[in-house]
Amino acid sequence: MRSPSLLQLEFLKPRYWLIWPIIGLIRLVCLLPLRARWGFGHALGAIAYLLARKRRHIVKTNLELCFPTLDRLEVASLVRRNFSSNGISIVETALVWFSTPTSSNEVTDIEGLDILTRAVQEGRGVLLIGTHLSTLDLCGAVLSLHQPFNVMYRKNKNKLLEAIMTRGRMRNFNAAIERSDVRQVVRRLRQGAVVWYGPDQDYGRKHSVFAPFFGVPAATVTATARIIRMTKAEVVVFSHFREERSGRYLIRLSKLAERYPTDNEVTNCTIVNRAVEEAIIKDPAQYWWVHRRFKTRPPGVTRPY
Repeated sequence: MRSPSLLQLEFLKPRYWLIWPIIGLIRLVCLLPLRARWGFGHALGAIAYLLARKRRHIVKTNLELCFPTLDRLEVASLVRRNFSSNGISIVETALVWFSTPTSSNEVTDIEGLDILTRAVQEGRGVLLIGTHLSTLDLCGAVLSLHQPFNVMYRKNKNKLLEAIMTRGRMRNFNAAIERSDVRQVVRRLRQGAVVWYGPDQDYGRKHSVFAPFFGVPAATVTATARIIRMTKAEVVVFSHFREERSGRYLIRLSKLAERYPTDNEVTNCTIVNRAVEEAIIKDPAQYWWVHRRFKTRPPGVTRPY
């Protein structure tokens, strides 16, 4: 697959005029030192907090459902910190769109890399159970410097952004697999590849069961266990964090704490959700709460958004 060119007449159309200067600004910000990039990201998050009223409501609702013991002021503070984290994430993501993250590798600590490399050396496929934390794109690209792997993605409707993201994926990862192409995932795992897979979002009622996520029934895909049964791949949990006090990043690779998969789909999904919860609880502000995690509800239960 050839890397898409940005020098296309299509991208000169008026619909892209506003996007180009924004991309140019963020690309310039990527040249700044780490702390300055984070500062710019905080500012982006503050602006988004003020403007994105609907998304702010989604974040607040998710946090109230998942952390019912927090009072109103604690939730409000966490919502603001979440938008700040997402603002920084925009800069971090742009960094790997436009370059190889060698400088980020120098400020990243990796725990449990031997778990991943050992499975690869044994010739087994590895399914990286991912969590949509805000450092996903940056830390994923950093990990790929140590162990190349394939990623799953959702195609962007904006053709210019899709071209930029595709170029970044081709630069930093072995291959990118469209989210719905489970057959390709199975094929790659059977060939001994490592594949990142994010089962922590609501993909609808089809092929999902309701399993607790922070105590709330959440539609959770059953494909994860099915893929493991079909491929006999190793399961490795991949989590990653931004540590602003130290000015570093942390990548953590670990095994599931329980036997997986079992014969019960709800149990399987509960185990996966529990692994996601363990990653989130380290710093809830860094999770992608803007996603409507509870949009699919059990029969008779209304949507909270």
